[in-house]
Amino acid sequence: MGLLATTEKTRVSEERAGRAPVGVERVVLKVYRFDPETDERGRLDTFEIPYVDGMTVLDALFTVLEKIDGSLAFRFSCREGICGACAMFINGSYRLACETQVARLLREGHREVHVMPLPHLPVIRDLVVDMTRFWECYEAIAPWIVTRSADPEKERPQSPEERKLIDEYVGCILCGSCFSSCPSVWTGKEYLGPTAMMKTFRWLADTRDEAHDERLGLVAHEKGAWRCHTIFNCVEACPKRINPTSAIQGLKGRTVAALLRGAKGLRAGRKALADGP
Repeated sequence: MGLLATTEKTRVSEERAGRAPVGVERVVLKVYRFDPETDERGRLDTFEIPYVDGMTVLDALFTVLEKIDGSLAFRFSCREGICGACAMFINGSYRLACETQVARLLREGHREVHVMPLPHLPVIRDLVVDMTRFWECYEAIAPWIVTRSADPEKERPQSPEERKLIDEYVGCILCGSCFSSCPSVWTGKEYLGPTAMMKTFRWLADTRDEAHDERLGLVAHEKGAWRCHTIFNCVEACPKRINPTSAIQGLKGRTVAALLRGAKGLRAGRKALADGP
């Protein structure tokens, strides 16, 4: 029993340290490539690179870029799972390249690392997708605090309990994974998508915001909250383990409650928030 426990502890510590199974010295990457100027369709290029303990998928892509093929295009920024720029479809799952350990993929039984761009979004080049529609949908819900009362002398305070109401949703890094995964986004070109819906709920739950009915008006229609069919792809796709579907159901409930009390602000919507932050 003691030997088994020790072996399990060793396995867990090796995974945390980013160590591949014993004997692994090289890793094979299959990376999606597409150049709109020369290619009619995309392809997978294969690269074999030296494995280094602690290597992430982003590290592996940089190895290819710097030592094999300088034309490889991909997005990155913080390298710490904060900015969301390196969201990709890796070995069949939505992941952040900077947080995904190559060792973990190998220990999961994958013999190769497959790196694809976010599905269902236009590919600009290689792993870089066009996020224009994503950002347009996000901007459409007025993602800033709106106040009607006079500004206080200092900040607008929140208690720890009030902050807990929005903690989960503040953790969203706008990577676009949930947006890419949503069938309603694929089929409904004007649907705002799970990110915008979840962020709307985040502002509604923020005790400092004073434009609740107007915010509901931005999403209380067939292109907003009612377009969600609770498929839960967005929940599975989120690398930060946020539940956009739960937030969208909250939007639906608040919308019904507002309609029952005869809220007038629902029709004001975007016009009332047009001045920006």
